[in-house]
Amino acid sequence: MEREEFAKRTEAVKGRLYRTAYLYLGSEADALEAVDEAIFKALQSLKQLREEAYFESWLTRILINTCHRELRRRKWFSPSGEEALPESAGQDAYDHLPLREAVRRLPEELRAVVILRYFTGLTLEETARSLGVPRGTVATRQRRALQLLRLELGEEGDDA
Repeated sequence: MEREEFAKRTEAVKGRLYRTAYLYLGSEADALEAVDEAIFKALQSLKQLREEAYFESWLTRILINTCHRELRRRKWFSPSGEEALPESAGQDAYDHLPLREAVRRLPEELRAVVILRYFTGLTLEETARSLGVPRGTVATRQRRALQLLRLELGEEGDDA
């Protein structure tokens, strides 16, 4: 892939990458920095991309790893191990406190599926490629995450 093609395709998915990073990190500044860092790393390792058809999944995977590094760094610097709450709240549905907190409390592998599927809009296949797991695993994690969110938000058993 040529640099011009890389720039064009990166620009097309930049909004999705930002939303993903923001949902992981909860801060506009950290999300922008993570996207920039992920794009830079992708450009540096462009020769490692085997299938151009999987460009978005490959770039998303780099971004997720970048976000995980930032979250580990935060935990290391925070004596209590708690992640900081977002600096600013936008109009996104995720910013409603109960949902944001419920998603934040999910185990990492479930949280990743919820963020990629529902807030970033990836398909099951794209999510599986981005996370490097089989499609069936994504479906199982999605089901489990939704069950936990329903319990957390008090929607289980309301129809009785």
